[in-house]
Amino acid sequence: MSSAFYGGAYLLLIGAVSYLAYLSHIPGSYIVAFAMIMLGIAVVSGMESARERNSSYRRRQNFF
Repeated sequence: MSSAFYGGAYLLLIGAVSYLAYLSHIPGSYIVAFAMIMLGIAVVSGMESARERNSSYRRRQNFF
C-alpha cells in the first residue's frame, strides 16, 4: 500500500473519531490529546511498514 494512501486513511480515521468525540460532548483538550496520540501511532506504524519494505534496513547475515 502506498504511503500517501496509508497517511490519508489514517487522517480520515483521526478526523472521524475526533468528530464523533465532539458530538459526544467530550472536552476539546481530550480530543486534541487523543488525536495527537493517534497521530503518533500512525507515524510509528508507517515507519515500521516502510522499514519492512526497504531491504537496506534488514539485518545482514554474517555481519560480524
